[in-house]
Amino acid sequence: MPLIHYTTCPSCHSDQIEPVFQAEDYTVTHETFPIWQCVPCGLRFTQDVPDAAAIGVYYRSEEYISHSNTTKGLINSLYHMVRRQTLVDKRHLILSATRTRQGKLLDIGAGTGAFVAYMQQHGWEVTGLEPDETARKCAVDDHKVQLLDTSSLFSLPAGSYDAITLWHVLEHVHDLHPYIEQLKTLIKPGGRIFIAVPNYTAYDATVYGPAWAAYDVPRHLYHFSPDAMERLLTSHGLQLQYDQPMWYDSFYISMLSEKYKYGKGNVLRAVYRGVMSNMKAFVDKSKCSSLIYVAGK
Repeated sequence: MPLIHYTTCPSCHSDQIEPVFQAEDYTVTHETFPIWQCVPCGLRFTQDVPDAAAIGVYYRSEEYISHSNTTKGLINSLYHMVRRQTLVDKRHLILSATRTRQGKLLDIGAGTGAFVAYMQQHGWEVTGLEPDETARKCAVDDHKVQLLDTSSLFSLPAGSYDAITLWHVLEHVHDLHPYIEQLKTLIKPGGRIFIAVPNYTAYDATVYGPAWAAYDVPRHLYHFSPDAMERLLTSHGLQLQYDQPMWYDSFYISMLSEKYKYGKGNVLRAVYRGVMSNMKAFVDKSKCSSLIYVAGK
């Protein structure tokens, strides 16, 4: 299997990179992968990952919720319970940031299409892109929305979108710099790009260490801090407007991390650690378990 071994940082291209620890693929294969960090920009990245053509096998799990829409198990059931509220929150954020009640939206990594369908119901013209064929079929069956393959990204017309959203997607993208550059090309003047990713500087990441579920190796190729994200965006001529905490993520990630670290779940301890993580993020929101970065030209 072709593997990618970085000799320089995949974001800033510095050669000052060093290993941090080994993390396990708890979802599919239980292989371990090294996580390294760039000293100057702070990006962490998974080393020796399969290339884009070979990584598909690591997504083949019924528990991978963004592709299967599964409600199997307590954690996935809870995910679906809060999803409605997160859809509302995302729409309000987009309306506020773009100052547009109805416009054109591009959702990259649309999964099973829940967000695409929700925004269409509220009058937005939405193009959804999703690389996984099973997820695209679920989008038709569950939400009656037709998604395009992600390969369509580079054939879309420039300057077309009021909003571009990537909800926990950028950390999966092999072609990091071409993607960011294309986002810049596709957004309208005054439009906004919304990038949600986990934040490895969060309290729950410190508590769980290599077992922190949001490392999710090898599917997550990159592990961002706020500084690393701002440096990446700035290098492409994009300006970070502000970041927005995703308060529910600390609980979801902690529940998974409990299972990974201790071999079984502990809901009460996971909730406690999720609360502690959010309390620290109330003081300093850059410490939230996941952040939405809002950027523009």
